[in-house]
Amino acid sequence: MIPKLPPLAEVLDLVPDAVCVVDAEGHFLYVNGCFEEIFGYAPGEVLGQRIFDLIHPDDRAATMQQAQQVMDGTPQRHFRNRYVHKDGHSVDIQWSARWLPDYGVRIGVAHEVTELRRTERELEHRASHDPLTGLSNRHQLQCELQYAIAHAAQTGDGLAVLYLDLDDFKEVNDRGGHDAGDRLLCEVAQRLQQGLRQGDLVARVGGDEFVALLSGCRDIEAARTVADGLRARLSLPYILPDGLFQLDASVGIACFPTDGSNPGTLLAYADRAMYVDKRQRPRRGDADLKRDIASDA
Repeated sequence: MIPKLPPLAEVLDLVPDAVCVVDAEGHFLYVNGCFEEIFGYAPGEVLGQRIFDLIHPDDRAATMQQAQQVMDGTPQRHFRNRYVHKDGHSVDIQWSARWLPDYGVRIGVAHEVTELRRTERELEHRASHDPLTGLSNRHQLQCELQYAIAHAAQTGDGLAVLYLDLDDFKEVNDRGGHDAGDRLLCEVAQRLQQGLRQGDLVARVGGDEFVALLSGCRDIEAARTVADGLRARLSLPYILPDGLFQLDASVGIACFPTDGSNPGTLLAYADRAMYVDKRQRPRRGDADLKRDIASDA
């Protein structure tokens, strides 16, 4: 005797993903039991409602485009978007979907990937940012600089790169150890970020070397004004465990396209200009440093 199979709905309620059936306009015709676990809505609250109304506003247009592609005959297996949970928080979803023209419905299976997406974002951030200061790293700088060059070439907007190297930083490690040096670098990073416009980027590219990317900077004079402002911020005294410390920064400037037309040549020019600046400016002795610190205290 062949066993009698249970109703399909009872089977689907055991699936650990949300299973949805919607019509051509996206109205819910069926959801399984797991739908409420993922989205917060009981079946009775969504049947007859449009699935697009639950999608995060920023993802709605792309989702509607994907739904049309599915209905045009392209099954979707790994499309990701965000939905708004009933209690208001965002839920990351990975969808598999298929259009059944004979029935006039789309079937979708939603797998929640919120935790996976959080881990991916964390790994992406680690790959593109300096772990000590939280600034962009050299790899991220290269990517952003490539984009900024393309934008400047297309629009004619200015673009400048500042290459900064901290003078006398070794003395910090000698006086207070690497912990003191790390604390100072973090404060330097904060001062640089505070001294730039919104949309500008600053990256840590070496031990005590930083690069600022100034999109829309019209010429070298404008870049020099920004550089002078950053140096002024950096020259204010720092509080170390054994007292105040004051440092300066050597800055090199490169402008697109005068000094280079690609990331490598721009950074190399700014790097050379920084060393020229370092050699030309007189170094202050200990007496000068102590006098400046005393006057600021």
